[in-house]
Amino acid sequence: MAEDYDFPWLDEHTRFTFPPVESATPEGIVGAGGNLSPGMLLSGYRQGIFPWYAPGEPILWWSPDPRAVILPDTLHTPKSMRRVLRRREFTLTVDREFEQVIVACATAERDHDGTWITDEMVDAYARLHRLGYAHSVEAWQRSRLVGGLYGIGLGAAFFGESMFSSVPNASKAAFIPFAMALFSAGVRFIDSQVHTDHMARLGAVDIPRKRFMTLLQTALSVPDPKGPWTSRESLLEEALP
Repeated sequence: MAEDYDFPWLDEHTRFTFPPVESATPEGIVGAGGNLSPGMLLSGYRQGIFPWYAPGEPILWWSPDPRAVILPDTLHTPKSMRRVLRRREFTLTVDREFEQVIVACATAERDHDGTWITDEMVDAYARLHRLGYAHSVEAWQRSRLVGGLYGIGLGAAFFGESMFSSVPNASKAAFIPFAMALFSAGVRFIDSQVHTDHMARLGAVDIPRKRFMTLLQTALSVPDPKGPWTSRESLLEEALP
């Protein structure tokens, strides 16, 4: 059982020092409790830690070892997706409908029961979006939102949180050009947190936590790209085959 830390409430600009990631349990839990204020969330991400918990549980803060990431030289576009992207089956936008995307991720059907995206997390990440730290990519067919993803941008890193598809290939069609655009803009890695077969097919690799922390510190030496990313939509179009 993780120790129940009594974390203070933090604003956007407050930095909270978490326990060192080396103190994590074998499963990767660094601590439990606290809140999802902007200051606490951003402090966690900057220290290699993210929240992940089920409804009814205390907030659990994780730093798994190994860590799953996509690097510029590991990103993979399956042949089937190259055809989808060439056919322009989806219209892609950035930061147009963040709250629709995160709610769709929270309610998407998954292989396991339930969701880890609680109402509290929806509100917290929507707040980070309004502050310019959280971003979404939307995939549309005509005027219908059919897929997308969201995450956090800090320095030269992007922390992917979740994605959804209501039609085949929609989330991948959003993610692949977005990842290409991020790497072209100088992003050092996309964090996908823990291994999944879905992300492995797109190029996620497991690296030791120690190496992840080194990559993170290098990425955070770059100023935060704060604010809406709607201007990056043209970069997605340029990334398409």
